[in-house]
Amino acid sequence: MARRLLPPAARPAPPWSDRRADHGYGATAEPDWRSVDWREALKTVRIDGTPVNYVDLGSGEREPTVFVHGLSGQWQNWLENIPRVAQERRTLALDLPGFGLTPEPADRITIPGYGRFVDAFCERLGIGPVAMVGNSMGGYVAAEVAIQFPARVSRLVLVSAAGISSAATVRAPILTAARVVKAVLTYSAARHRTVAARPLSRHLFLSLVARHPRLLKPDLVYEAFFKGVGKPGFDDALRASLDYDFRERLSDVSVPTLIVWGEEDSIIPVRDANEFERLIPDSRKVVMRDTGHVPMAERPQAFNDLLMEFLAETGAAEEKEPVAGESQVA
Repeated sequence: MARRLLPPAARPAPPWSDRRADHGYGATAEPDWRSVDWREALKTVRIDGTPVNYVDLGSGEREPTVFVHGLSGQWQNWLENIPRVAQERRTLALDLPGFGLTPEPADRITIPGYGRFVDAFCERLGIGPVAMVGNSMGGYVAAEVAIQFPARVSRLVLVSAAGISSAATVRAPILTAARVVKAVLTYSAARHRTVAARPLSRHLFLSLVARHPRLLKPDLVYEAFFKGVGKPGFDDALRASLDYDFRERLSDVSVPTLIVWGEEDSIIPVRDANEFERLIPDSRKVVMRDTGHVPMAERPQAFNDLLMEFLAETGAAEEKEPVAGESQVA
């Protein structure tokens, strides 16, 4: 497929726009992630010699859920979501190689390679089919797992996923822009606690990521976003996202798929949600109003409700009309 320079996604909101945001934006979900003893849940496992940092919480008879973070992310991107899912099923989230506390892999980073790595992670832990949830580049990886290893994924959730515009866009301008963003965020990470504590600073450094950064809690911003920047895998993972094109293979995704997007995503345009829905046979989408690139952190309670409803569906429910459809939630 041809590559082209696409028009930009939504523009970042000005700082004062958060005065019009509803009360659900930035509100902490229940159970509160701050009440979890994360030290007990943190573990390490070796995959092909690489020590993988991950969190493992909860239990239950239903298939486990695996969360996959995006570019410049880490497992903490899912802090607002893991405790809710873990109430009903085993829940895991890992640091991909080159991010968080997992070192870079010996081989070159690629999206298919990340897909194989996530499958190997599940295999190493002795878990069978899983519900897989990915944000941004993590959605790219999660969908790749579903394509390469169809027996591994029982349900798929794509949250502002890469793989559509990234595969169709001219490479050089995106690389340049991403390096600028990385430099800005890395600078902020050197002073992360101070930056996270100040509303205006939160807006300046996260306005491309979230719609209303000033409304996000400072400790969440610090833990979920600033601690993950400046890691060695960034450049290689960005190139991998731009070099790989799986659009012609998305029809191979054979499991029920939920597509969740922020209507005002400044990184990956909301039109990509339509394309994922068109290309994946058994899929539906939900677009969240007044929301940016990380719906799971911006509107965690609404996101968790959608996720748990989707995960709880049975085969009979899947035969109904997809109630989420084109709906938009605040």
